[in-house]
Amino acid sequence: MNQSFDLVVIGTGSVGGTVAHRLKSKGWKVAIIDKRPFGGTCALRGCDPKKVLVGAAESLDWAQHMRGRGIAGGEVLIDWPALMRFKHTFTDTVPARREKSYQRAGIAAFHGTATFLNPRAVRVGDHVLTARYFVIAAGARPQTLHIPGEQYLTTSEQFLELETLPKRLVFVGGGYIAAEFAHVAARAGAKATIIHRGPRPLERFDPDLVAQWQQATEEAGITLELKTAVEAVEKQGGRLIVHAARGGEKFRYEADAVVHAAGRVPELDELDLAKGKVAVGAKGVNVNEYLQSVTNPVVYAGGDSAATNGLPLTPVAGLDGGVITANLLDGNTRKPDYTVVPTVAFSIPPLASVGLGEEDAKKQGLQFTVKHEDTSEWYSSHRIGNKYSSYKILIEAGTGRILGAHVFGPHADDVINLFALAMHAGVTASAVREVLYAYPSVSGDITYMV
Repeated sequence: MNQSFDLVVIGTGSVGGTVAHRLKSKGWKVAIIDKRPFGGTCALRGCDPKKVLVGAAESLDWAQHMRGRGIAGGEVLIDWPALMRFKHTFTDTVPARREKSYQRAGIAAFHGTATFLNPRAVRVGDHVLTARYFVIAAGARPQTLHIPGEQYLTTSEQFLELETLPKRLVFVGGGYIAAEFAHVAARAGAKATIIHRGPRPLERFDPDLVAQWQQATEEAGITLELKTAVEAVEKQGGRLIVHAARGGEKFRYEADAVVHAAGRVPELDELDLAKGKVAVGAKGVNVNEYLQSVTNPVVYAGGDSAATNGLPLTPVAGLDGGVITANLLDGNTRKPDYTVVPTVAFSIPPLASVGLGEEDAKKQGLQFTVKHEDTSEWYSSHRIGNKYSSYKILIEAGTGRILGAHVFGPHADDVINLFALAMHAGVTASAVREVLYAYPSVSGDITYMV
């Protein structure tokens, strides 16, 4: 069956949903396609369900820190099956609600895998959809590691569906997924090991704060194996053996589950982009500064699907959706600005960052001062028995602009947003100090950080 549209969107996450609804509201005839349940990674398989698990782990951690400081009684434990049932209350209703929202808006919704037939048509199931424009926002998948036994790896999506938590977990890779899930698993009673080929984990974050994060991580009972490369995963009966190498030595780690935490790549393989005349590279669809394909002008891409310098984060995907919408409506007039984008590793406690790190600021030839301090003895940390917290702020010489902010400790995920707001609005460090903040509060501590 052949159908014609003004716009066909591939993917129902933050980019796809934004563009589809906004263009439909302007009178466009719009179709949207997804091979998975409608809703996208963040709502179903990423940020939202992950934070539910993190919240439970944080509650347990807080109670444990306060033992002997006013909290007593029986041991607090995570009931993993009950926690997963609670998580499902957030995720299970999303696909139906999203589908109904498309129906109410008059957007034609298709379930299935989209493949390009030519530069202006895609096939999904028995349907051939032609359009004036296409938006590719198909999300990401775990990158292929090309190691023997890769089929035994548990993906982050599968981890979020575990009905019972394995007792021994090995995480391959030392990025966001490992940092977050290992901390959750450790609080839930599992033995967690992170194996990372680089010299330090969480490479996007400030090295000094990461060093303190490593201390907190190891104290939580999580083993960190750095400069160690996983070479194979072997199944022996009901257990898995991870074979790894470091400095010419061979190591083996036993586990009940091995979690893929070594990064994700755009999920574009099934789209047959060559037939659509859409050039693609390792980071996604090759786009210009307007998020338009450099080889097929009727195609735009955003979020995880586009090769940009934006971080693979939900707010960035939302920004891309707004940019694409504007450019489809008004011609190429808007460019995404990824200068001030806060990012957080939701470990326990969280590690957050926005703006430039020291090395990047130096490479840009900027003159700046650095304010860096361990805050574990500050009131905000001491009050809740937290032993690990710190910050590093980069302030430009002369102008007082905040170039970068890096925070580790309780509520760092919220504090970083205040720095992002100040940086976006061009508020100087001296102006930040002049604000009267609620006291006592963690966010009020920023007056001492700048």
